[in-house]
Amino acid sequence: MKITLSFLFALASTILLAQNPDNKEVLIKGIILEEGTNYPLEYSTVSFINKQGKTVTGGITDTEGKYSIEVPPGVYTVKFEFISYKSKELKNQNLTKNTTLPTVNLALDAASLDEVVIRAETTEVQVRLDKKIYNIGKDLTAGGATVSDALNNVPSVTVDIDGAIALRGNENVRILINGKPSAIAGFGSTDALRQLPAEAIERVEVITSPSARYDAEGTAGILNIILKKEKTLGLNGSLSTSLGVPLNSSASGNINLRTDKFNIFNTTGVYYRNSPGNAFFNNNYFPRTVIDSAGNQVIREPQFDQVIERRKYDRMGKGFNTNLGIEYFLTDKSSVTASVFYRKGDGEDETTNNTFNYNNNTIEERITRIEIESEDDKSYQFSLNYVNDFNDNGHKLTADFQYESDKETERSFITEREVFPDNEILPAEDIIQKEDQTEYLAQADYVLPIGENAQFEAGYRGNFEETITDYTLLEERGTSGIFDRNDSLSNIFTYNENVHAVYSQYGNKFGKFSFLLGLRVENTQLKGKVDAENVTENTSFDLNFDKNYTGLFPTVNLTYELKENENITLGYNRRINRPRNWFINPFPSRSSEANVFQGNPDLDPAYASAFDLGYLKRWKKLTLTSSIYYQYETDAFERVQEETGEVTSNGIPVIRTIPINLSTNERYGFELGLLYNPTKWLNLNGSFNYFLFKTEGFYNDVDYGAENTSYFGRFSSKVKLPAKIEWQTNAFYRGPSNNSQTASDGILSVDMAMSKDIMDDNGTLALNVSDLFNTRKRNSITTTDTFTSESEFQWRQRQVTLTFTYRFNQKKQRQRPERGNDDDGGFEG
Repeated sequence: MKITLSFLFALASTILLAQNPDNKEVLIKGIILEEGTNYPLEYSTVSFINKQGKTVTGGITDTEGKYSIEVPPGVYTVKFEFISYKSKELKNQNLTKNTTLPTVNLALDAASLDEVVIRAETTEVQVRLDKKIYNIGKDLTAGGATVSDALNNVPSVTVDIDGAIALRGNENVRILINGKPSAIAGFGSTDALRQLPAEAIERVEVITSPSARYDAEGTAGILNIILKKEKTLGLNGSLSTSLGVPLNSSASGNINLRTDKFNIFNTTGVYYRNSPGNAFFNNNYFPRTVIDSAGNQVIREPQFDQVIERRKYDRMGKGFNTNLGIEYFLTDKSSVTASVFYRKGDGEDETTNNTFNYNNNTIEERITRIEIESEDDKSYQFSLNYVNDFNDNGHKLTADFQYESDKETERSFITEREVFPDNEILPAEDIIQKEDQTEYLAQADYVLPIGENAQFEAGYRGNFEETITDYTLLEERGTSGIFDRNDSLSNIFTYNENVHAVYSQYGNKFGKFSFLLGLRVENTQLKGKVDAENVTENTSFDLNFDKNYTGLFPTVNLTYELKENENITLGYNRRINRPRNWFINPFPSRSSEANVFQGNPDLDPAYASAFDLGYLKRWKKLTLTSSIYYQYETDAFERVQEETGEVTSNGIPVIRTIPINLSTNERYGFELGLLYNPTKWLNLNGSFNYFLFKTEGFYNDVDYGAENTSYFGRFSSKVKLPAKIEWQTNAFYRGPSNNSQTASDGILSVDMAMSKDIMDDNGTLALNVSDLFNTRKRNSITTTDTFTSESEFQWRQRQVTLTFTYRFNQKKQRQRPERGNDDDGGFEG
């Protein structure tokens, strides 16, 4: 690492000396303010352009809108820019000595077709035709946190106890990295997001009304996570270390070297964490009616009428991840970027489950079950990107190729002991599961501006994914230490998902009215194949399948500007929810001996149509965002619990959870967001989301219809104290909810953080307390005709983390994205 840093410093010095052999530079100062309010425009861009039209150097403004930049002597055009503000230029500036330029006032670009910018110290928000963008770099509670933790602070988004991510209460959300499916996100799984540092994120795009350019996957919408990549010239970077209790240690760094011809960037992180958790289950069983061998109905009493389980989780995880890339500028208008991402994670989890079996409130049996699970996870990804900006008006061609591989090996060794009434060792189990996943992506997008306000776009995307799951169950023969392979459950399951998509869209603006219309066509092939010995004899599923279907996905996004800082939007889109491989894999995975999850190969994709009506109003210190939304989904997925007819070795009924297609799922809701900056030292940010969903459908002659009303809200306050100290408090509450079988209580979580800038503002020391009151627990009750189950689950206990960050040649907050240079281009960027 030291050799690499030394090399990069030497290379940067050589390049800078070559550009200015005499190394004589002049200091240029100034200030940029918002026109009308004189509000300092923090992190505005200042560029110095020579007579040949080439940008020689540049920089950004500080928290007071001031800049101070060293420039080689010469005659320049000085350009001042800030997102969603009209840029200004000072031409023919003869800068041969230290100079203070006149104060520049930038006006909000009211004619901007695609965005309105809302300022907030805690989270900067950009509202566009089809999405909201949250720049979370100033969120103090993200210090030492993971990407998954940071997402839980984004409005409209919730992350539950298990790490499942939901958008407006809907878990079917598509997660993209830099606009594309990625191994960084674990191919749709959220586990990898718990390993990556939050400091790697530049911004999160919440896309609730996706245009045709985006995947149709994800009925709730899309979360697009944009990783950091510095745009300022020269060598810069940062290092961050953290230490927490319970043990949570990590170190990450990013370094960037940018010249006129290339940009080298790298982000690397390591971590070592211990995450203790706990769970409690109280299961009560009732007599049930069964059919005996003679075909008669008989009432069967349960072996035990009450079973209590107390679980303790002790999770240890360590890992390493790095992302290395180079962007080479072929011309002033075109570039090629190649990057490699690698992630390695190792886990060692121990779950202790104490089970107490009762009859008539008298304990009859106590069993201790210990599961030791080891996990080895490796992912790597290679990406190649080509961009050609034909002109400065948005005429653009991009092409992408991506290859990804993810290999995961899990091994669980399970031992059981009957502690009471007999001190007896029970047979053990050894479970080995290997999962290999590969994915190829090819994509091309073309953007053509037409006139001043119109734009046409078209493109193609192909995703080709294969997952091979090798599951082996070894069961001990008595307590002999000899293990036999269970051939009825051991198997190799191969799953393929291939998607071809083409799209086109057209947008225009007439006065105060803007629209974006698009159509996407996707063809999907889903294939499953099982290699096993006796499995087909024990299941009613069609284990080998080949499904092919084509869908049309129209999108409509409309905006009407009522006033300069007030508008309404209307969006419509049709989406698809394809079953993932773990929802289709028919072989059970057991959370305990009596509770299993089993995939369903008969699952068909679900389709949803969604409408979104939004309103935005911006005052000087207050901004209001709101929307009303409705979604209608057919063949919606629902997890149901039922008895399998099997019992454990001690007579406890085995309960199976299985996903099924229910007929319809309707969602109604509204959300409200307020950003209030009453003074320079106080910033308030709040949001509230209320929704109702109604499900109708039958499975095995059981009515699983349900109607549920729930809500969640969050509040954040940030206070600037003397001595460069900042204090932030985040509060989140999710209201009670229920489905056809399970009712869950509300959850309250409060995070607090404090930071202080040190070392001439090049360093920051932050103390963060996650889940201050240790209340982030899920309490629920499941009710069926044959049993009830009350449970409490806490994934991770209260966490206290101390983080130190050091920056070199880099401001406290990275430069904002350059105007018109986002990944998604045109009307969306």
